Amino acid sequence: MKIDNQTTTNISHKVVEIRRVCKVGTGGKTLSFRALVIVGNQKGIVGLGIGKAGQVLNAIKKGQYKAIQDRIKIAITKTKTIPHLTDASYGAAKVVLRPAAPGSGVIAGGAGRAVLELAGIKNILAKQLGSKNKINNARATLLALQKLEFITTSAKLRGLSLEKVTGRMPQKNDETSSQEIKSLKQSTIIKKDINKQTKTKRPYNKNRVKKDKD
Repeated sequence: MKIDNQTTTNISHKVVEIRRVCKVGTGGKTLSFRALVIVGNQKGIVGLGIGKAGQVLNAIKKGQYKAIQDRIKIAITKTKTIPHLTDASYGAAKVVLRPAAPGSGVIAGGAGRAVLELAGIKNILAKQLGSKNKINNARATLLALQKLEFITTSAKLRGLSLEKVTGRMPQKNDETSSQEIKSLKQSTIIKKDINKQTKTKRPYNKNRVKKDKD
């Protein structure tokens, strides 16, 4: 399958692991190298690939090619973090990702850190549980990133408005119609008028004032 050069110009790669592997057959043992490669453009596109070859450079090239073929796009906020808490597991490895405030940095380790950095995330809290296998941890991180969704997309899929999903008044940036905003504003104004009418002032009593002075 051919790769479009326009979409791969700004993609960088990082080699996470190179390991020597052995395949046993009828003719004996055949030695080769396995490379785990992560690619990304630091703007929400990231991919993972594994390449095997008799030489290290060929294994890296194969892994890079497979990672570009299997790249995905994830949701990132304006503050370079994730929209919400997410977790995923692959094999015996489990990864938990939490959004962080601006300036926190990438608090993660292992293969998951390479995935998050090449994806363009700069503020995040990550925790690896279970297995320490780099391949499983990297794939679990990708699965967790695939689960991310903005609230606007989830509202569209459910066929609901943002006011019903979030339980708050829609703002200018929200994807709601102007008629819904006007109706909600009118309802709030009517409620305020009713509350003002129901409130009764305490009657003024002159005798009470005289008693207080005495």
